[in-house]
Amino acid sequence: MTTISGGNEPRRARRDIWTGLGLCAAALLYPLLNPGNYVLSQFALLFIWAAVVTQWNLVFGIAGILSLGHMAIFAIGGYATAMVGLYWHWNLWAALPVGALAAVIASGLMGAATLRLRGPYVAIMTLAIAQVLYSLILTDVACFTHRQEICINFSGGATGLSRYGDFGFNQMLGFKHRVLGDYYLCLALLVVGSLFAFLIAYSALGATFRALRDNRICAEARGIDGVKYQLLVFAMSGVFTGLAGGVFAGISHSLGPDVLSPALLLFVLSMMVVGGRGTKWGPILGAAALMLADIILRDFSAIRVGGLSLVIILFMIFLPRGLAGLVDDIFNWRPVDAGRSIPAGVNFRQFQRFRTPKKAPFRSVSTRAG
Repeated sequence: MTTISGGNEPRRARRDIWTGLGLCAAALLYPLLNPGNYVLSQFALLFIWAAVVTQWNLVFGIAGILSLGHMAIFAIGGYATAMVGLYWHWNLWAALPVGALAAVIASGLMGAATLRLRGPYVAIMTLAIAQVLYSLILTDVACFTHRQEICINFSGGATGLSRYGDFGFNQMLGFKHRVLGDYYLCLALLVVGSLFAFLIAYSALGATFRALRDNRICAEARGIDGVKYQLLVFAMSGVFTGLAGGVFAGISHSLGPDVLSPALLLFVLSMMVVGGRGTKWGPILGAAALMLADIILRDFSAIRVGGLSLVIILFMIFLPRGLAGLVDDIFNWRPVDAGRSIPAGVNFRQFQRFRTPKKAPFRSVSTRAG
């Protein structure tokens, strides 16, 4: 039976298109308001984290794989880009694809390492991989090369890597306006990465990922190869995650092991929780909300960590579907009884007959004397 709620998916797709166009236009025009270099740099950082969470949401939210190693993929993309620029003296624009390729390979290997694991075991394995990489970087103290009689570790060790170049915005736009180049580069990364994630979410591939997430046994019984699609979603999410790591390395001019710290991992993961795991706009909304909360709480260093934790807890209690779920409820709100089970094309009188239960026919009962 066709109900009134039919056809919501095309309507949501149109709404997402117009929302995306509006947000892109606002982001493109925002620097014209001259908000200052500090504000633009914070927006650039917001775009990077939103791009990372959008790709992480493909694995964690849409495919339902409880991976906690996505920041390791981000770090590998950044380190590969920085190393190519430092040791091979490549321009960072040319080094970005190398970082993305390294991230795809690492992401595929991480997916292969978790093929036989399910649920929390995947989370433990991927978190262990990230922490092993973090420890390897911190304990890298051997000299790999020398520059002006200075010993340089292969990964930079605890001090990190630097002097590997940048994207040239200082020369193109001048020192005063170089942050505009960082802003628009990070915005382009977020727009292209989000478009990629949206296309997957609305495609048959996204439906396959959701089927494996909701009931893997049933999906595989219908002929879906779970191993193939798990490796595929890891590799696909690794492309833009690696690019985000390379862009982060280029605009920050230095890269250290702090990108693998547990604090940053939980901060970025909380963006997905606050925004709404498995939703389309959740990563962007969550990144904006937590970045705003973090900026406000920077002036209160004594309660910064506790304040962020309280914000996350309140969202988990009162908004379990995140900000995206709240926005969706607002747009799709209607009175409780309106259209609960009204068939399409049925007038009021037919609906009344449809809702009124039929009375059982009266049957007389005759008693027979014994």
